[in-house]
Amino acid sequence: MVNNNLMLVHSCCKRFKGRGVEYDDLYGAGCLGLVKAANAFKEELGFCFSTYAVPVILGEIKRLFRDGGAIKVSRSLKELSLRTTKVRDELRVKWGREPTVKELALALNVSVEETAEALSAAVPPSSLSYLNEDGEIKELDVGVSKSAEDEVSNRLAINQILSRFEKNDQNLIKLRYFAGKTQSETARLLGMTQVQISRREKKLLKIMSELL
Repeated sequence: MVNNNLMLVHSCCKRFKGRGVEYDDLYGAGCLGLVKAANAFKEELGFCFSTYAVPVILGEIKRLFRDGGAIKVSRSLKELSLRTTKVRDELRVKWGREPTVKELALALNVSVEETAEALSAAVPPSSLSYLNEDGEIKELDVGVSKSAEDEVSNRLAINQILSRFEKNDQNLIKLRYFAGKTQSETARLLGMTQVQISRREKKLLKIMSELL
């Protein structure tokens, strides 16, 4: 019965892909649910096995997320996290505002550091993957701040390339990408048409790209 219904597990696992837990872990939990369903299923009740098994499989997969999923924390921290959340909600209602970490620590009779750690443990991890409307897994872009050294290096490289251009071409790039002018505004300032600006700009950008 288990071997014949493994596709049920895959079907259930697909609902949770891209939520921060590896597919192998999802599949393992789903298979455990399938075995439990097979052991407890009573055919004489007249139900289809899949109808009975799917909620059991989903329950085991959801337990994986409740128990920590991809990020494991100790039982003591998990218990403190639950206490912290409860006390925070109580104080929020009592005082009509969000309690500070120090106030929570005093109420819980633990250190500020332990309270901060407990609050962090209560926040679910964010996944860099997500399911779009078509059911496809997409990746989120992680913003990376540029260092001052990179900014200086880039500016020096661009200025060095611009110095090779004729004055009119230099002004075109500076007006478009340093002064933020539109093609129409640039054309008016340089005494050219917008079509000429567009064509020249594309050519200059290609040259700059190759040189960079």
